[in-house]
Amino acid sequence: MDTRRLPHLVEFARHGSMRVVADVLGTSTSVVSQQIAALAREVGTALVEPDGRRSRLTPAGRRLADHARTILADVETARLDLDPDAEPRGTVRVAGFATAIRRALLPTVEALARTHPQVRLTIREYEPAEAHAMLVADQIDLALTYDYDLAPAVLDPDLTATSLWSTSWGLAVPAAEVAPEGYENALAVVDAFRGQPWIGNSRNQADEQVLRTLASMAGFHRHMTHEADSLELVEDLVLAGLGVGLLPADRAVRPGISVVPLASPGVRMRAYAVIRRGQSAWPPLTLVLGQVAASRLRAP
Repeated sequence: MDTRRLPHLVEFARHGSMRVVADVLGTSTSVVSQQIAALAREVGTALVEPDGRRSRLTPAGRRLADHARTILADVETARLDLDPDAEPRGTVRVAGFATAIRRALLPTVEALARTHPQVRLTIREYEPAEAHAMLVADQIDLALTYDYDLAPAVLDPDLTATSLWSTSWGLAVPAAEVAPEGYENALAVVDAFRGQPWIGNSRNQADEQVLRTLASMAGFHRHMTHEADSLELVEDLVLAGLGVGLLPADRAVRPGISVVPLASPGVRMRAYAVIRRGQSAWPPLTLVLGQVAASRLRAP
């Protein structure tokens, strides 16, 4: 079996379209079809079958695609492991959300400048879904992402994640509207503010999913009125009396805002370092991952 044909099968398993695979791999649909057909001859079984006007993987095709991911990752690991240049050097491309960049990545940049000046980082701010897509497309080497326990992210099978830290989040509301006696649980909190406009994230649906889940559990439905990408803008909207939204419980807020704790169920944001399978043996990335993982000790 020619392993050079396997990327065509893996991409077809991901996209389900010969045309999209051709675009991703920079070739033609006929070449994609030929490579998968040749692979089927080599393994002695059909890998694709008609599905209306399109094609889909057969059960054997799906199994081989799963094996192919592992095979390609192992080949890449071996290639990197045999690199004769033992001293880490090169540019590690990173994309992530702002809090992780500040907390985990900037200290890493400072440390590497002292200990390994030949390892450099490029940094781009992106939300988790965007960073995951860039990682799969080999546009970056490391993604710093997050999800919530009430809105878990689905990870592409070609990626692997390392947990970094987790923090509790609460509902940011005007301080004057907080009940003196407090609230029994998270459902009581969202119910108390059901009449307020709600603030979601303009680039990540996880905030909205958390709030809508809590609202549904409390017995009502609510859509987001506003969307904000930055925590500071969420504060601005709350202070202006334009709505309520999620903010980290461990983050200092401006006077006039209260972050009401959410419990039973609680809301925890979970941060991750995500890479492609088979890439952890690349010395510069291994070095950066080790530094980023140390951010667990810096997390509150």
